Amino acid sequence: MLLKIYDTNPNPAQIRHIAEVLRNKGVIIFPTDGVYAFGCDIFNTVGVEFISKLKNHDMRRADLSFICHELREISEYAKMDDVSFMLMKQNLPGPFTFILNGSSKLPKLFKNKKTVGIRMPNNAIALAIVRELGNPLMTSSIFTHEDTTEYITDPELIDEYYGNQVDLVIDGGYGGTIHSTIVDCTNDEPEIIRQGAGELVY
Repeated sequence: MLLKIYDTNPNPAQIRHIAEVLRNKGVIIFPTDGVYAFGCDIFNTVGVEFISKLKNHDMRRADLSFICHELREISEYAKMDDVSFMLMKQNLPGPFTFILNGSSKLPKLFKNKKTVGIRMPNNAIALAIVRELGNPLMTSSIFTHEDTTEYITDPELIDEYYGNQVDLVIDGGYGGTIHSTIVDCTNDEPEIIRQGAGELVY
C-alpha cells in the first residue's frame, strides 16, 4: 500500500496509522534525509529478521541502525561520552549515522551486539513516526537489483518493487541516492568511516 504524506507538515492521523502498523509487527518503507529505508519497531523480532533476509544479511553480524527523535532517547540505548554527545548535538538532525557502544537497555534481540548505529534524520515524517511510536525504529536503507536509481528514489516505483513484501510504503516525495556519513564514536577520537551526504561540524 502506498501512502502519500507531505513532509512539511505530516498529517497526525496518517502518522498514527503508521505507528499502529508498526506496533502490529508491520514493516514499512519510509523517507529519510537521504535514501529511502526499511523500518520496523526495534522490539519486532520478526520484522528485524525479515528486513535482514530482504537484504541478505546475517542478523547476528549485520550493522543495524536505530532512528531516534531526540538525544535523550539515544542515551537509553547507547553510551555517550561528552565528546560524542556534543558532536551529535551539533550535527543532528542530519544525514549522519553515529556508531556508539550499546547500553544494557538494548532489546534482547540486539544483546549480542557491542555497537549500534544511531540516526536522527532531518526529515519530518521519519521523526514524527518515531515520536508517535514511542521508541526507535530499526532501519536499513533500501536497495534493488535494478540498474536505474528511480527504483530507490521514486516512491511509486519503490511500491511497485516492494509493495507486496512490506506492509506500507510511505510516499514523502522523491528520495536521494547518497547515504549518510558514518561516524565511529566508539574510540577516543571520532572517526569518519564513510563520507556521505553529511559534512560533519566539530
